Amino acid sequence: MSFFARLLGSQKKSASVIGIDVGSSSLKVVQLRRERGVVVLETYGELALGPYAGGEVGQATNMPAAKVAETLRDLLREANVTTVDAGVSIPFSRSLLKLVTLPYREDPAEQKTIIELEARKYIPVPVSEVQLDWFVVPTIETPEQPATTAPRTVSVLLVAVHNDELALLDGVVRGANVVASFYEIEIFSTIRAVVNEPVKPVLVLDIGASATKVYVVEHGVVAFSHNIPEGGQDVTRTIAAAHSLTLGKAEALKKEHGFGEAPENGYDKKTIELVFSRIFDEARRAISQYENTEHKQISGLVLTGGGGVTKELAAYAKNFFSVDVIVANPFAKTEAPAFMRPVLEAIGPEFAVAVGLALRKLEEAG
Repeated sequence: MSFFARLLGSQKKSASVIGIDVGSSSLKVVQLRRERGVVVLETYGELALGPYAGGEVGQATNMPAAKVAETLRDLLREANVTTVDAGVSIPFSRSLLKLVTLPYREDPAEQKTIIELEARKYIPVPVSEVQLDWFVVPTIETPEQPATTAPRTVSVLLVAVHNDELALLDGVVRGANVVASFYEIEIFSTIRAVVNEPVKPVLVLDIGASATKVYVVEHGVVAFSHNIPEGGQDVTRTIAAAHSLTLGKAEALKKEHGFGEAPENGYDKKTIELVFSRIFDEARRAISQYENTEHKQISGLVLTGGGGVTKELAAYAKNFFSVDVIVANPFAKTEAPAFMRPVLEAIGPEFAVAVGLALRKLEEAG
């Protein structure tokens, strides 16, 4: 059994499940249940980690497991969560993903051996220090390789997470009295929640607090990934420095005004453009590498993550990348009261990972 399905506790099934997104600047939770075939949103919540680390809202932190567990306990209580059955995220920055092309072997045992030997080339630490998994990408029929022809090569997505990271997450969930039946790298949770294009390559920009994740999804699989060490907190700090504001006030201005009209207090949208243009420039270079190597064009862009809620960022991104842009709305896959829809749509990008985890947990529960 792969470490993504590693069991940590009871297998008793619950009518309700939760997805827990352990981010660098906040924790998020979403509770869902399935009723008559419909996925129902029961509750959700977010709690900033900054204040628990002596900082401000929006700041990335690096707290010990016990402190994160304390924050999680508070979040579960404040959000009125009623179940402990959970799926939990693994940060993309603390994992390794690599899509490789290997010789095809009809014998599964021989193919497994080839994959494990190849994986050693990409893991910068002894294999004994990580949990390793992989996914063989299904072969897509092409004129050059019809379905009736035995493939000469196979594409394999290698995935590795350090044992120390899993131990830290174990400490968090146990300290919060949560039962996690799986850990999942956040990129896969996001895809489940917000990517609806089944075939054509789609670019996903996941703008977190301390970093921006760039990945291309094709045929439901991660075909390319890249990490940019700048994110929402860099935008907030730039606003704070330019206008002599606290980080808390700068964070509020960023979310409220973004690329929209500047308020009377002197806020200038050009301030945040400085940071977003750097992030987008690097993302564009990374995507150009993918397009030139694979001879394919990106069909669209999905904005997600905490930075994805920045006002009018979608319009800026559309002009920058010259592709259609949508803002992630993971709650669209759930049933909720109509009066909540505007709020859920506005905060959707921040909750993509938590929703994706809860959706997988529901599938697991059957």
